[in-house]
Amino acid sequence: MSNINSLDEQFQNIVDQEEKIEPRNWMPDAYRKTLIRQISQHAHSEVVGMLPEGNWLTRAPSLRRKLGLLAKVQDEAGHGLYLYSAAETLGISRNELIDQLLTGKAKYSSIFNYPTLTWADIGAIGWLVDGAAIVNQVALTRTSYGPYSRAMVRICKEESFHQRQGFDILYTMMQGTPEQKEMVQDAANRWWWPSLMMFGPTDKDSPHSAQSMKWKIKRQANDALRQKFIDMTVPQAAVLGITLPDPDLKWNETTGHYDFGEIDWEEFYQVIAGNGPCNQERMAARIKAHEDGAWVREAAMVYAEKHKNDDQIRTSIA
Repeated sequence: MSNINSLDEQFQNIVDQEEKIEPRNWMPDAYRKTLIRQISQHAHSEVVGMLPEGNWLTRAPSLRRKLGLLAKVQDEAGHGLYLYSAAETLGISRNELIDQLLTGKAKYSSIFNYPTLTWADIGAIGWLVDGAAIVNQVALTRTSYGPYSRAMVRICKEESFHQRQGFDILYTMMQGTPEQKEMVQDAANRWWWPSLMMFGPTDKDSPHSAQSMKWKIKRQANDALRQKFIDMTVPQAAVLGITLPDPDLKWNETTGHYDFGEIDWEEFYQVIAGNGPCNQERMAARIKAHEDGAWVREAAMVYAEKHKNDDQIRTSIA
């Protein structure tokens, strides 16, 4: 027992000194499980997040916009691969991670269970959803687990581009017709509150936050990150010329932050529980893609096994 306590103390000391925990380092089982849960949820979110945008790949309003959206969807797939790879360093297989997603054992971000009704929604996802992701993920570049921290550096650079891309879509539309401006305002109305929910429940209702903060898996609390996003985004909305759908949103001279209204947490928990507008549609799409791709995985395994046997034969001859 004393040895375990000593290992725990040594581990916490490494974390407190801002040194990275690497795969070969000893770590508490709970630390490993927390990381697997968080990184896998992040990876699943990147992959499922391709679906709302993929809905517009064939309907983008110009060749330039189509190429931009294709590139963004490709980036999201890459982010999922980086994160699955980071999770695998913790001793879990990618097959198991994907199985957890497809069977509903693992979660992904609730934001991707909302529909993309117009082209303005693609801009709103870039501006608001990726904007919220950047606020959260920049902090994760300093997370205590090395592979996760390093993966986040590149991901954040690409997400920053996605946020600017989304803002450009909306800004361009706001220079257009009254109908286009109405689309932008409507998209902002529908995506604002779900974007705030992306940071998770309030600190008092977040069961994992305290321990994750101690281990420096998380570097900032949910409420602080949410406030940072709001403070960053309100001036951008003014540049766009839109009104954010919160009558309680106002600058507070005393705190130096924007006050904002109450989030509908009942909606948040309903979507997480699988009752969002597109939950079933998203999971059905992922299951179908997995089943349709079975032959590719099987062919790759046969090819790898064949060449493994060839290498063994060459080695025995030599």
